[in-house]
Parts: sequence; C-alpha cells; structure tokens
Amino acid sequence: MSDKHRVPRTKELEFGGTLGAVVLLFLMPATVFYLLFTCVSEQASLLSIPGPVPALSTLWNPNTVLMLLVWIFFQAVLYLLPLGKATEGTVLRDQTRLQYRINAFQAFMITVLLVSGVLAYGLQLSYIHDHFLQLAVSASAISLVFSILLYVKSFYACESALAPGGNSGNLVYDFFIGHELNPRLGMFDLKYFCELRPGLIGWALINLAMLMKETELSGRPSLAMILVNAFQLLYVVDALWNEEAILTTMDIVHDGFGFMLVFGDLTWVPFTYSLQAYFLVNHPHELSALSAIGIIALNTLGYAIFRGANSQKNIFRRNPTDPRVAGLQTIPTATGKRLLVSGWWGFVRHPNYLGDLIMALAWSLPCGVTHILPYFYVIYFTVLLIHREARDEHQCLKKYGLAWQEYCSRVPYRIFPYIY
Repeated sequence: MSDKHRVPRTKELEFGGTLGAVVLLFLMPATVFYLLFTCVSEQASLLSIPGPVPALSTLWNPNTVLMLLVWIFFQAVLYLLPLGKATEGTVLRDQTRLQYRINAFQAFMITVLLVSGVLAYGLQLSYIHDHFLQLAVSASAISLVFSILLYVKSFYACESALAPGGNSGNLVYDFFIGHELNPRLGMFDLKYFCELRPGLIGWALINLAMLMKETELSGRPSLAMILVNAFQLLYVVDALWNEEAILTTMDIVHDGFGFMLVFGDLTWVPFTYSLQAYFLVNHPHELSALSAIGIIALNTLGYAIFRGANSQKNIFRRNPTDPRVAGLQTIPTATGKRLLVSGWWGFVRHPNYLGDLIMALAWSLPCGVTHILPYFYVIYFTVLLIHREARDEHQCLKKYGLAWQEYCSRVPYRIFPYIY
C-alpha cells in the first residue's frame, strides 16, 4: 500500500483523551437513565436525586430487546430496497468514493404506512411509554454489543479504511471514537445507516407514542404536546429529505464508527431528544394560544435560518455556478475549493448551528418554565455545538490554512452574532 494511503497514528486525542473516553463510556448511559428516572419522579428536579432505582430485573426485558432488534432489522430492509437514487460520498484517502443509497425519506413514508396500519388494527403505541425505561436499557445493551463487534471488525479492515481520528493504538480511546471510518458489510454501510434511520425515525415514533399516551390519560392531546410533536417531526422529515447532506458532515468524513456514535445514534437520540414529550405525559402543561403563537414564530425563525444556511452550503458545494449562489463572495483556498464569505455564511461562521439552537429552545418552551429538565436538550446541544464548532475550526485551519484565517477575520462571530 502506498504510504500516502496509510492512515497515520492519531496524535491529537479529543474528548479528554483516554481518561475522557473512559468517563464518557459511563457518563453517557448514566445521563440517559438519570434523565428518564427524574422525568417520572414527582418533582422532576435535576437538582434532587430521584427515588430508588428499580431493581435490574424489572428493567431488563427480553421482549423490548426483541422489539428493538426487529425495528432495526425492518429499517435495514428498507435501506436495502432499490428506492431513491444512488450517489457517491467524498473522496477517501485512497482516492476512491463509496456508493450510497439515498432513500431515507422513502423508508420513513413506508414506516408511516406501517404504523398507520398498526394503529388501525387496534394496537396501542402507549406500550412504548409504559416500557420506556426497559427500552432504554435494551437500546444501551444493543449499542454496547454492536460497538464491540465493530471494534473487532476494524482489525480485519485494510489500513486505508481506518478513521483518522480513531487510530491512536489505545484500545479504550479507539473503541470509543471508532477505529474504522466507514465499516461495511458488502454494500451495507453501517454508520451511514445508523446516522438517520433507526434512531431518528424512532424519535418521531416515540413522540407519537407519548401523544397517544397523553390522549389515553386525559382524553385529548394537549396543545403543548402537539407543538412538540409537530416541531420535532418537521426536524426529522427535513433531515430525511436532505439525507445526502450528511455525506459531508464530520460524523461521516472524519469520525470513526465506535461507541460514541453508536450509542448516540441508537440510544441518546431517541431517548433524550424525546424528553419533552415524555415530560409532558407525566407533567402536563397548559399552553395559552398567545404563547403558542410566539413559540411557533420562534421555531419558524430557527428553521428558516437552519434550512436557509444548509441549503445555501449544499447548493454551493454541488454547483458553485448555480444562480442561487453564483453571486456570493468567496475566498479561494490552496485545495482548489472556495469558502463562502457572504450570505448566511457571512453572517456567522456556523449559521446552521444558530438555527438549530433557536429551534431547540422552541421545542422546550411548550413545557413551561417551572422545570429545567425539559431544557436539558437546549443546554446539552449548546455545549455540543460549541465543542463541535471548535473541532470544525481546528480541522478547517489544518485544511485551508491562511484562507481560513482570512475567513475568520472577515466573519468574526462563530455562532451567536455579537456574542460568540
């Protein structure tokens, strides 16, 4: 193998290195269960220790394990269907491109039809709410086993297939970050499949289950629950419709597929992003019409910024001569690419993150302001995006050098205009 195709040993360890990886291996699952235990407690206070933890025997349920495995298998079958278009990913280290099937939105629509049939048949989605903790335990167990299998598989991958950020030689760190960049079984890309399908579509299904449970308890869904479902469904559908855009994200291009992304995709996303809906079942909140209008306006603003910025970036990457972006100012780089320095990307360096955070706030406000628990997502997402922005900055500086420095001088604010 040519030396230029070899992945060098990872020297810069992220997330606090080996110690950080060890902490996060325990902290991520612990956070999920702490949030869920707190959510069903009477006080629902993050500042108080929730009641006694249920016995492990009551949390482990083979039926919920089977249920999740069937769900993942069903989504995998939909992924393999010859629907949608085929496209290529970015150029890899060995100058090849992987093929991807873009059909997540079609998979979602088929799932909607199946769920509609299940509801018409009389089955109750409230089972998901009633066994939510057991489902979270099952998802965590599946994530751990899957991560171990992926790590073992990575030792049979060719060297050029290893992740640039997960090739440190340290077992714990590489297991956490991910040793192999794009693990595949034949043409089935495991990371790409998990990024959007089981967890993200599962998030929308969980929200619907919470709405059904609230309806079962009170006779009708609350306005707050309807808004949470509608806002987050829009976000999920947008991600699925624009599936191809994830091929240029850091998760796909740089990060290996290890415990961090596996647990994030299969457990963290569906079981913490649905926290507002879960909270509202146990702690109902009446929302006035005026408050609802204000929250809808806020979410609309966030979505407009988020979608406008991402669309502008994606159009420019596909075709810089497209009339919609041809008039924007750019900075040439030594790589031959150009950096957008006007439009949304001349406003702040990461306008899509700004829109994301505004929407996150709008998702939490329907739960009222008496508890901080529903705002966990906003707090966590702010920390996540600030950290991710720092990682982006580091990678872009290495890649674009002086051109990136010029961009930063012309666009001084990172996410929040006039603040940060």
